[in-house]
Amino acid sequence: MDDIEVEAVDSLEPGVAGGTAEYVLYGGKGGVGKTTMAAATGLASALDGTDTLVVSTDPAHSLGDAYGVSIPSEPTRIREDIPLYAVEIDPEMALQEVGAFGGDLSMGGVGDLLGGEEPDPLLDGQFPGADEAAAMQLLLEYLDDDRFDRIVVDTAPTGHTLRLLELPEMMETMMGRFVRMRDRLGSLGESLTGLFGESEGADGPDLDPQIERVERLRALLADPERTDFRIVTVPEEMAVEEAKRLENQLQGFGIPVSTVVVNRVMEPLESILDDVAPGEYVAPNLDDCQFCQRRWDVQQSALGTAQELFMGYDVKRVPLFAEEVRGEELLRLVAACLE
Repeated sequence: MDDIEVEAVDSLEPGVAGGTAEYVLYGGKGGVGKTTMAAATGLASALDGTDTLVVSTDPAHSLGDAYGVSIPSEPTRIREDIPLYAVEIDPEMALQEVGAFGGDLSMGGVGDLLGGEEPDPLLDGQFPGADEAAAMQLLLEYLDDDRFDRIVVDTAPTGHTLRLLELPEMMETMMGRFVRMRDRLGSLGESLTGLFGESEGADGPDLDPQIERVERLRALLADPERTDFRIVTVPEEMAVEEAKRLENQLQGFGIPVSTVVVNRVMEPLESILDDVAPGEYVAPNLDDCQFCQRRWDVQQSALGTAQELFMGYDVKRVPLFAEEVRGEELLRLVAACLE
């Protein structure tokens, strides 16, 4: 079975692993290395002199581990020598801060009819997609921030990302439910209105601004001139197949994917990077280690599947490192593999 062809990178000098795109997003299932790729891309961009913000919407919050610093919940410069900024969005905190719909869930005055309280479970916004809606609102604010010339996004695992993109339809469905509930309680509302006067929000919650925000995010992601959406996977059959499903679903939203990153491939780093001397970094022993050989056979099969499923795509390979990828040295190596 043929391997995926990889062109060796000539130099480890700083380069921009996302090309010239304003927005670089890494998506994929949990645990495949999206955070590492985002951290490496952000570092390379900042080393190139570009004001770069790395945003993590992943609830795992491991971006700080990759950089070796604490990442706050507001965009903050994390390196004095280069223009590198970072922020970790906490969906639950975002929900408390901005609300799922900008803080307005009046339900057409039903909350007023119930003494100012919203019916459970809509009271606390715990409906499907509430945390994604709140995180999306903050993400869009960062995307519009003119302090940054490039924004790199470490997205949440596949399911969260897809729910975010499905929010317009979800919101429209909720709006229909609000209207039906208001109609059913109409007679009660008229009676109480006669006693206490008009209730605010009688026309129902205005979800249009939120729908417009998600539609704007979709349009941004669908613009190949401004956005580079990259799928990260690992060389295992199920992971590769899930990556293909994600690519198909993104296509359904009109979001093109041109790059697929296969992470943790058991091959020597020097086979990908010309500037690395043989043996400079520890690599799996495929000659004497039976376990390594079996894992390599599994990876070869998965790489063959990836080659077939993603034919015509720019497929990048990042090797499996002996150490956990943390700090500038290894992140720069990863960034070089992504160029």
